[in-house]
Amino acid sequence: MSLEVIDRHSQALFEFLWCPVCGHEVFSHIPFEGVFCKNCNTQVELQECRETHGYEEAVLACFNTAMTWNLHVDEKLRRDLPDGSARVKILGAPGAYEVDWWSPEPGEDWEPVKRGEFDDVEEPEEVSHLA
Repeated sequence: MSLEVIDRHSQALFEFLWCPVCGHEVFSHIPFEGVFCKNCNTQVELQECRETHGYEEAVLACFNTAMTWNLHVDEKLRRDLPDGSARVKILGAPGAYEVDWWSPEPGEDWEPVKRGEFDDVEEPEEVSHLA
């Protein structure tokens, strides 16, 4: 008996994604557990979206910080999600993805971390050993 694997989302989609909590772009897949940001452990779950608006692919990426570590240690390098979760709708095709919307909508109370926003900020030594 063999296990059939269904590849629902392309590698290009994961190359486009970044973590809205810490800004990093590397994700780890743990079989039977899910996909997590390799830097802060924020979980991401991908769902196919019903409305494609004529695009080749429409995906909802749902981020959850229930398992995220060190949010309380250094807020300069991480930004928590409102109520611990956020969703982003991504439209397009490999090599041409774009963000359609965030939920909740970014504004005065919350703004997702941009890709690589904290790359040039050094983490204090007393914090780095905790991650």
